[in-house]
Amino acid sequence: MLQYCDYIANRIRLALHEAVHSGQASGIEILSGVSKPSSDLHPTEGWLQSTNKTIEVVDKNGQKYKVTVEAVEE
Repeated sequence: MLQYCDYIANRIRLALHEAVHSGQASGIEILSGVSKPSSDLHPTEGWLQSTNKTIEVVDKNGQKYKVTVEAVEE
């Protein structure tokens, strides 16, 4: 079965990135940064462990948040 974690994570990132830039333009700054989606790689060998994707978001106070896109098996 195909999983769309890459696509979903990218769409979330684009929406959050737009929120960062529209907030700066309107003067309502809540978010200050959004990372690109990162893959779930083995820490030492670098092979793909799962299709999960993670995005880091930073608010205006410097607090970091982690958004994870993970396929749910049924």
